[in-house]
Amino acid sequence: MRGGSIRLEGIRKDYGNTTAVSDVTLDIPSGQFVSLLGPSGSGKTTTLMMIAGFVPVTKGAILIDEANVSGLPPQRRNLGVVFQNYALFPHLSVAENIAFPLRVRKHSAAEIDERVKWALDMVRLSGLEKRLPGALSGGQQQRVALARAIVYHPPVVLMDEPLGALDKNLRYQMQVEIKEIQQRLGMTVVYVTHDQEEAMNMSDVIVIMNHGRIEQLGEPRRVYEEPSSIFTGNFLGEANLIRGKPVEGEGVMSTADGRRLSAARTFSDATLSEAAGHFVRPEKISLSRQGAGGEESGTNALHGSVSRVSFLGNVIRYGIDIGEDTLLTADCHNGTQEDVFSEGDAVVATWRSADSLMFRHV
Repeated sequence: MRGGSIRLEGIRKDYGNTTAVSDVTLDIPSGQFVSLLGPSGSGKTTTLMMIAGFVPVTKGAILIDEANVSGLPPQRRNLGVVFQNYALFPHLSVAENIAFPLRVRKHSAAEIDERVKWALDMVRLSGLEKRLPGALSGGQQQRVALARAIVYHPPVVLMDEPLGALDKNLRYQMQVEIKEIQQRLGMTVVYVTHDQEEAMNMSDVIVIMNHGRIEQLGEPRRVYEEPSSIFTGNFLGEANLIRGKPVEGEGVMSTADGRRLSAARTFSDATLSEAAGHFVRPEKISLSRQGAGGEESGTNALHGSVSRVSFLGNVIRYGIDIGEDTLLTADCHNGTQEDVFSEGDAVVATWRSADSLMFRHV
C-alpha cells in the first residue's frame, strides 16, 4: 500500500454570495498525515468534502498523484473516507461491512476473504467478524470504519472528526492506533478535527484554517511555538497576550503602567504600530513570591496577585491579576513546583524573552 500525493490548486467553494473556502493551495506529499484544524465555519470540513468529491469545487483543481480528479464523482476517486458517525450498515456483520467496498469493486471471493482478514488483523478485531455493529463498543465500531476505509488499499484516506464521539481516554488510545496504522501502511491521511491536542499528537503537518483560508501551516511544534498571527496563537493551545505600545528597540514594548517587555521575535510590523501585543505561553511562565528574588537578566517580569487557582491534575493553572483588567495565565507542573500559591498571594511572573513574540495588535 502506497500513499498518494495531493495538490490543491486555488480551490474555492461558494454557496451563493457566501464563500466557504477561498483560494486554498496546499501540497501534501505521499505518506504524510495532515490535519485541518480550525473553529466552526473555518472551511476545514468543506475542504475535505471537496477532496472526497462530495462537494463540487467552484474554482480551482484537486490533483491526486498528479491526476486532476476535480470533475470525478466520489466513487471514481478511489479514496477511503471515515466519518464521525462511522456510517456502518447495522444489518451487516463486521466482516460484511468491511467487505462492502470490495464487493462493489467486484473483487473475487478469495481476495475479499484475504483482504478482510488482513484488515481485521490490522485494526485488532480478529474474532469479532460475525458480530453486528450494535454489539460493539464505540471504539470497536470506529475500528470497523477504519478497516473498511483501508481494505481496498486506497492511496488517500480522509477522516472527518472520526473520534469526536469517544470519551477522552478512548480517544487518545484511538489516536495512537490510527497513527501507528498510518505509519505502518505509509498511508496519506487528511484529518479534520477541532481538537488541538489531537492534531498536535497525530500530525506531521497542521493546517490552521480561518474564514475559509489557510492562516498558517507547519509541523506541530513549529506552529505552536512560532504562531505567525494572534489568531493562530490563541487558537492553538492556551496563550497570553499583554497589550502595550512599541518602544525603541526590536521587539520591545511598554505596558500601560510603564513596565517594559521584550520578545525575541516580532511579527506583523509590530514595531511600526501604535498598539502591540506581547505573546507568551502559560507553561513558559515561572512564579515566585514577591520579595523572594528570582528575577534574572534577560527575563520579563510582572508583579501581580493570584486571583484564581485551578487544579488540572498534572498542572496547576494560576490566574494572575497584573492590573489594567489583564489576567495572566501561568501553568506550573504539579509535583515539580516548590511553592504552591493561594488566591490573594502576591507573586512575580517571569519568563524569558526567547519564549516571547510580539504582534501588531488590532
